[in-house]
Amino acid sequence: MQALTTFDFALRLGTGVGCGALIGVERQWRARMAGLRTNALVAAGATLFVLYSEAMADPTSPTRVASYVVSGVGFLGGGVIMREGASISGLNTAATLWCSAAVGVLAASGRLALALLGALTVIGVHLTLRPTSRLIDRAPQASADTTTRVTFHVTCERRAEAHVRALLIQLLSSADPRLAGLRIRRGEGGGTTALEAAVTLDGAPGADMEQLVTRLSLEPGVRDLHWHLTDQGDQAGAERAAA
Repeated sequence: MQALTTFDFALRLGTGVGCGALIGVERQWRARMAGLRTNALVAAGATLFVLYSEAMADPTSPTRVASYVVSGVGFLGGGVIMREGASISGLNTAATLWCSAAVGVLAASGRLALALLGALTVIGVHLTLRPTSRLIDRAPQASADTTTRVTFHVTCERRAEAHVRALLIQLLSSADPRLAGLRIRRGEGGGTTALEAAVTLDGAPGADMEQLVTRLSLEPGVRDLHWHLTDQGDQAGAERAAA
């Protein structure tokens, strides 16, 4: 077995980190939990472990260490999977970390072209299959206009107003559901504040809005939560009046 030179070590490590960073750029752009540095570090760690085993000149060691890398990254991926009510998030992030580790193993094994091809494949899956999955999710809605408008009401204690308002804006900062407007009404007695959020989303609102209710109901300062579909005629009249 040919000894691993310093140049080969640096080349493989650089390729592994570069491919992991390439995957991380797409994740960072999407503002995911595991972005540029996380994916680069996962790929670097996987590369270093396999390079170490190759440096020991044991022909069976690289494959054995690679299997340990797969198990170790499984625990790391479990840390980014979160559950809120009936919704589970972080699965794509965990799968991406797993793929970054695989890319690092390929680079450490000397398959540099395969490592680059693997990184490009992971990025291609994220970029091309994302719109396809959204089309499949929206397929049951046959109507030409799938945008739904909802009015979401939150009543909270005055002392918790700033926190609840910031949390509501954060929860509605994604592409769907999205915040279209926010009105704040403070009670005469000064004890409570009513937040009225205008929300737009694609498709039926049930699951998304119930998830929002579930999350906000965990806040100790929240007194009341409810939502209803916004009447299209009333909203159009209000927009004309505001204009």
